[in-house]
Amino acid sequence: MRRRIGAIVGLVLAGLVMAGATAWGALVLYYLGAGSAGVRTAAAWSFAAVGLAALIALFVRRTRRLAGVGFAMAFVPVLVVWGGATPSNDRDWQPEVAVLPYATLDGDRVTVHNIRNFDYRTETDFTPAYYDRTFDLRRLDRVDLVASYWMGPAIAHLFVTFGFGDDHLAISIEVRKDRTRPYATLPGLFRQYELVYVVADERDAIRVRTNYRKDPPEDVYLFRVTGPITNGRRVFLDYMREINELREHPRFYNTLTTNCTTMILTHTAVNPGHVPYSWKVLLSGYAPEYAYERGRLDRSLPFEELKRRSHINAAARAADQAPDFSRRIRAGFP
Repeated sequence: MRRRIGAIVGLVLAGLVMAGATAWGALVLYYLGAGSAGVRTAAAWSFAAVGLAALIALFVRRTRRLAGVGFAMAFVPVLVVWGGATPSNDRDWQPEVAVLPYATLDGDRVTVHNIRNFDYRTETDFTPAYYDRTFDLRRLDRVDLVASYWMGPAIAHLFVTFGFGDDHLAISIEVRKDRTRPYATLPGLFRQYELVYVVADERDAIRVRTNYRKDPPEDVYLFRVTGPITNGRRVFLDYMREINELREHPRFYNTLTTNCTTMILTHTAVNPGHVPYSWKVLLSGYAPEYAYERGRLDRSLPFEELKRRSHINAAARAADQAPDFSRRIRAGFP
């Protein structure tokens, strides 16, 4: 009896795996397959039909082995298509992500090239501008976590800023969108977009979110990260390494595994005792609370009070184009 129950459970699990692989494979063929949309749609539906037939055959004793072998053979082209997708730095990029940053290192001095500092009139009307600046790692004295919310508490865009005295450098990990494909969540799982590190002046990266984005508006919070500053320096250098790597070897963005929040966590792994993965990283809006729970934010206040004090929209609007924008949005902060 126990053996029979085990066989049934195993069969059900195999069926669930096959169903999931069928759905994933059909979407791979639809998004990554060759040919027109009609050809890709036909390929996706054909694979789904094969998967459904194999799933039915799996539950018939005399066809079970044939179902497994047949599905495995049908799945090989899916893997070929998936493996054949290659990221590129050569597309007609949207202007916000058209220019890649890079860094040159000379001991403790790091020169960051192509720091974005657009002059915005509206979110979509701006004059592109970039500059280079040299930072002394010995002057790095703070790291801040920025969280921008626009669709409820569960979803936010997170990025970090590094403070060198009065100079602050924002680094936002984003989808590198071209002019032909707006971002959507589901395609983001299927190698449709490249990854980009937007290295920007805070008057760009923060102000565009607080002062210019209206549809929908964004609520922006600035949290100071606690911990040894040596950890911050290691993380900064790891960011620079990845930025230079992406310039030579582009990689894909992934909605779940390679996004703004998971990559921040990846960079912190260079430090001992780094924060482990959590579902609060997947639901990025809860990531600041998770950082608070792990002791990476100021715990002298309850989190809700800390979050209330960390809301910077009003201060950013008041500072606007002021040259001391970074100092003014931190007024009253520790």
